[in-house]
Amino acid sequence: MPLASATPVGRFLERRGLLRPPALQTRSTRTASRLELFFDLAFVLVVAELAISVREDIDVGSVLRFGGLFAVVWWSWMSSTLYANRFDHDDLIFRLNKLGSMLAVVGLAGSASDATGTYATEFTLSYVALRVLLLLQYLRAYRHVPEARAGILTYVVGTGAGALLWTASLAVEGNAKLVLWGVGLAVDAAAPLLVTTARVQVPLHLEHLPERFSLFVILVLGEPVAAVAHGVHDASWEADAVLAGAIAFVLAAALWWSYFDLAGAAAKHLLDEAGDEHSTVAHDVYIYGQLPLALSIAAVGAGLEGLVVEGAADASAGSRALVSGGVALYLLSVALTNVGMQRRGRSGWWWAALAALVAAADALLDLPALAVAGVLAALLVVVVAFGLEQHARGNLQLEEM
Repeated sequence: MPLASATPVGRFLERRGLLRPPALQTRSTRTASRLELFFDLAFVLVVAELAISVREDIDVGSVLRFGGLFAVVWWSWMSSTLYANRFDHDDLIFRLNKLGSMLAVVGLAGSASDATGTYATEFTLSYVALRVLLLLQYLRAYRHVPEARAGILTYVVGTGAGALLWTASLAVEGNAKLVLWGVGLAVDAAAPLLVTTARVQVPLHLEHLPERFSLFVILVLGEPVAAVAHGVHDASWEADAVLAGAIAFVLAAALWWSYFDLAGAAAKHLLDEAGDEHSTVAHDVYIYGQLPLALSIAAVGAGLEGLVVEGAADASAGSRALVSGGVALYLLSVALTNVGMQRRGRSGWWWAALAALVAAADALLDLPALAVAGVLAALLVVVVAFGLEQHARGNLQLEEM
């Protein structure tokens, strides 16, 4: 890859400060950039499209498809965030690459409604474009950041192999395509784990990373809030729908409160304790633990709209299962993250067990939708109250988000 400064245009841009070589940015004080916030807007569209598609026909197959596609979308965001966390130098090439990646994410959004069917080719090409653009960024960093080359090379191999497997999927159909997607995603997503195993010096910015995750959580929390508005509107403001909407909003607000004052704040504290000299198990648990957490919130949002719309006639079993299962998965994700980062067994497993009990009771007894939503909202409020009390007693260490 030739240096831009080898050309007259490159030298001109360098003199104007528009081109700068990548460098590790993990020691500077910084927060999420305006470009990162703009980039996130495209993911709002993808998450919304996935939620719409699963709401149309809720069954085991559609939920599994929703989860798998959400994992693809989340990794697209996560892998870009990991690069920016370490090497965001905000020059012209970085900005153009980021905007090109954003356009590819728009392509994901435009094909997400039937990504495994009619629009499989478009979805694949959009994802491959994201991988190629990220690969180019890592190749540039490899050239200019010699102290981090060992770790960068791992990301280059993982990203490149993932892109090749997804490209190969264009030649096949059906389950073979999905297998190649899954293997490609797994190979790509294994790169951070391999960096941890090798204990190479590729530090993380521990101020920037939690902020980026919190912004993605805000992004997916938009789904439950939008579900309330859309549900009440689609139900023509019927009394039962308004009541269901109010309960759904309490549930969404409790999820927000739980993450930003407790779950996310506790994980950030543990992340700071782990340090940033090189990747550790705590870092990996924190990073990968965000996937089921974000997925669970998106699932709750997808289920809540059906619950609100159908409030007068009682929501379908699928809508109730998405909400109760989503809450249970959220609480389980929080517990697993805490245990994994601390590497000991103390955690609030009982909260996840209680939410799972509600889901099981609903599946067996076909409970009223408002009762299911009300109990889950009350459970999350109790989780928040209990966590705040534990913090006040000094039993729970938190770091402000």
